[in-house]
Amino acid sequence: MPATTPLPTAPGDWFTFRSLGEGITLITEPHVIPLLRCNIWHIRGRGLDLMVDTGLGVSSLHAASRHLFGQRVAALATHVHLDHVGGHHEFEECWCHRLEADALAHADPDGTLADLDLNEVNIEVPGYTTGGPALTALPTPDYDLSAWEVRQATVTRRLDEGDVIDLGNRHFEVLHLPGHSPGSIGLWEAKTATLFSGDAIYDGPLIDDLHHSDRVAYARTMERLLALPVSVVHAGHDPSFGRARLRELVRAYLDRNDAGLGLRKASVWR
Repeated sequence: MPATTPLPTAPGDWFTFRSLGEGITLITEPHVIPLLRCNIWHIRGRGLDLMVDTGLGVSSLHAASRHLFGQRVAALATHVHLDHVGGHHEFEECWCHRLEADALAHADPDGTLADLDLNEVNIEVPGYTTGGPALTALPTPDYDLSAWEVRQATVTRRLDEGDVIDLGNRHFEVLHLPGHSPGSIGLWEAKTATLFSGDAIYDGPLIDDLHHSDRVAYARTMERLLALPVSVVHAGHDPSFGRARLRELVRAYLDRNDAGLGLRKASVWR
């Protein structure tokens, strides 16, 4: 790996917390580059809390978020790309789609943040520039990038289309939304018209040419999202948005897909 300028130590806490009301908290890692900075969602329930995705796993999410938890919490993966499941191993209950459960339970520890080659990613979108390290700062002065790895998690529930997640006072339906990855899922709360979409759709450059991506399946997912009576989308990356923006993003993807265009394969994903 070529020599690089030493990274500074992050001032303050590694995670940021922003309450959106109604028991929903957005957790982010501001010192992770935007390409790998996933949105981590904590949903407070009467009988169960959900942690939707767990970030890159650079610092302990469980310890930092303990003040949010009720008596029981489950970590749900919208899909098992490394930027979404880095903290899953910290939780006793881990859920994901059945098609990606084995990948989460048998995570490949090879590869570290020190040798993650972001120079091979070509996404020319403002805010998604690449070519440098995965982090802009370190959580502690002695943090060793070469010691980071995706750790195996114990999958306690394998989800599928139509499953219902009961938090006691809130109910979410699992939507299988393949395309970005085979087991990508969303969580749909019909009562509030709220969708937690993972990387099936977000307000940024959608990636559909990974080794396990499927553009035909992705197009079907987009058509499905277009018909969903959404009020708000809490996505896997970037800011939340409403139905009008959802329709714009879907139509832009379908137009691009019809034209035979796509993003170059990004090798940072497992």
